[in-house]
Amino acid sequence: MAKTIADLMAAERLPATYTQIVDRWWRPLARRIGDWHAEAGQPLIVGVNGAQGSGKSTLCRFLAEALLPECGLAAVTLSLDDFYLTRAERVAMARDIHPLFRTRGVPGTHDVALALSVMDDLVAGRDTAIPRFSKALDDRLPVSDWTRYAAPVDIVLLEGWCIGATPQLRADLAKPLNELEAQEDADGIWRSHANALLETSYAQWFSRIDRLIMLKPPSFDHVLSNRLLQEEKLRRSSPDAPAVMDEPAVRRFVRHYERLTRHMFAEMPRRADIVFDLDRAQNVVDRHP
Repeated sequence: MAKTIADLMAAERLPATYTQIVDRWWRPLARRIGDWHAEAGQPLIVGVNGAQGSGKSTLCRFLAEALLPECGLAAVTLSLDDFYLTRAERVAMARDIHPLFRTRGVPGTHDVALALSVMDDLVAGRDTAIPRFSKALDDRLPVSDWTRYAAPVDIVLLEGWCIGATPQLRADLAKPLNELEAQEDADGIWRSHANALLETSYAQWFSRIDRLIMLKPPSFDHVLSNRLLQEEKLRRSSPDAPAVMDEPAVRRFVRHYERLTRHMFAEMPRRADIVFDLDRAQNVVDRHP
């Protein structure tokens, strides 16, 4: 049963003014997705790209649980985060390839085969188990805690910070971008390996996206401030969780994402189907086209 906008706003603890964003931006977007589905005549995978703290998860929840059902479409959301490798698998990558792969996030730290399998099952209308990852525990939850989806689906929303990303030119990898790269990846092994995977397995994954939507903050500095806010919310909800980060840890964590985030800011707007420009408070200020 579809939820109301009021239900979702209460669940997300959003201010009453958020209805203006829904009516001005998200309801028309739902209708546009409906048009895409009608043109295709089959289930669609819609990628939603947004840097950390850009509001992509909230957008997808509104689309899947209220707005697309209003258009007569069944939708399910897949999060990039839920396809992270387990902590043990990332520890093995850190040992065998580079220590920075212990930290979740960059290409190489996701189970691409699992993601493709889940997407195939959903599009085919099969009973599907969708994995879940706990950021507070920094590990994938057991299968018994996964979500099951058994109904036919019209729209699969695939959301994540690097959804649809393309590799950089290899020459652009030579110079460290920030302190993390300079001090912990001086030889470029970590960033080169992640970039190579964008050319191969991640390219296969992202090629399955039929339409791409981008939520674009004003700058990378705003990404950092939004991520600090996210971690504060996580700290309040799970104060005893072992993987909750303090501010210095968050700042170091976000540097793992900086290179690819800046690359996407520069090149993705030219090829995304829709780009929503955000202000410093994560409010939409413009849409292209």
